[in-house]
Amino acid sequence: MTPIPIQTLAQFAAGTLRGDGSRLVTQVNTDSRKITSGDVFVALVGDKFDAHKFIPQVAAAGAAAVVVSKINPAWGALPCAVIEVGDTLVALQQMARGYRLHHSPLIIGLTGSNGKTSTKDLAAIVMSRKFVTRATFGNLNNHIGVPLTLLSLQEGEQCCVTEMGMNHPGEIKVLTDIAAPDAGILTNVGMAHIEHMGTQDAIAWEKATLPAQVKRGGIVVLPANDKYTPVIARHCQAAVSTAGVGCGDVSASNLRADGTGTTFTLDFSGEKVETRLPILGEHMVSNAALAACMGWRQGIAPADIADALNQAKLTGGRVEPKMVRGVQFIDDSYNANPDSMIAGLRTLSTLGDKNSRRVAVLGRMGELGPIAEAEHRRVGEFAGSLKLDAVFSVGGSEAEWITEASKAVPSEHFPDQAACAARLREWLREGDVVLLKGSRSARMEQVLTHFSAS
Repeated sequence: MTPIPIQTLAQFAAGTLRGDGSRLVTQVNTDSRKITSGDVFVALVGDKFDAHKFIPQVAAAGAAAVVVSKINPAWGALPCAVIEVGDTLVALQQMARGYRLHHSPLIIGLTGSNGKTSTKDLAAIVMSRKFVTRATFGNLNNHIGVPLTLLSLQEGEQCCVTEMGMNHPGEIKVLTDIAAPDAGILTNVGMAHIEHMGTQDAIAWEKATLPAQVKRGGIVVLPANDKYTPVIARHCQAAVSTAGVGCGDVSASNLRADGTGTTFTLDFSGEKVETRLPILGEHMVSNAALAACMGWRQGIAPADIADALNQAKLTGGRVEPKMVRGVQFIDDSYNANPDSMIAGLRTLSTLGDKNSRRVAVLGRMGELGPIAEAEHRRVGEFAGSLKLDAVFSVGGSEAEWITEASKAVPSEHFPDQAACAARLREWLREGDVVLLKGSRSARMEQVLTHFSAS
């Protein structure tokens, strides 16, 4: 962060400052293991942890200040400033909002059921053509990650693409209150998190909070081919543009996919540019169109946008090609829901050559609640309809529903990643293509780890 006095952070947090508040600090941290000299440490409290017990440790490590909600006499006289607050999480969020307003960058908020992190990566590389840009690291997109992202903004950074996730009602409003976005992108409204949200309509209402919170004079980009876009657009104060494949103010057409990405035409309401996206999957072209539309509305020339997309790279674990023992693995293991599973399977079906065998290795999808069995079976049926050469599932009964429903093709279920990797070593040959995908809890990347190690 830009050097800022401890006393200013204390004011942002509405806290009581004890000790020297004039010292300038450049980093706020919530991980006691990563404290470096001069950091501000926020002692968060959760259901199963209380970081206040690490206060002596972080003070000894050189923390310039600690943010606490209680004082323990056993700490004695700490060699750092203390900011006492009512709730340390709220204080972290208030510090982030205060710093965001103090720093005053262009904040682009981004949410959606699928493709948030990929679209964030694409939007950041596009926006970098005009602005010094920061983006959410990895997927630090929750009530802790968003504040830390904002507090990490450095001197001279003009734009921050801020990913906002949710799995319960009201969470997006908390994040938009912290970030106060100047612009917003919604990738789509799907079925992710339906276990906690109840219905897709409820998910749409929650996701719509972000575009609705962008103030008049701002810019909102919505997916052109999402059924909820018309009603969401009606609730926006900001100017609304749409983007997608085959439709929208910015539209992608004439898609030509190969083993390393997709070439297509981007049409910016009449101005067309040929574009190459070195990332697998038609669904990634949709994400690229959203990012391109935001860049265009922020004054970036279409040719510059196309050139930026041509150099795009994504956060690891998202349709990431990895060649191991002559087999092309598509590591899309970071997360999964029914829509992204189907998109990944569709991409798999287009890869390889006439001699390649195409294998889906799939894990469970989380947070589906009462529709979990139906959605896992729907994914399995779709995999079977593609006439893949095999569908393997890994883990518990939820994953097994996939292979039970994919009987149109050879299917097997494995109790764990090691057993699946052993079968793959027996079965695969050079030139085959394998998709690894499942929710984060399924840890599908471990299949590749076991496959590579043996």
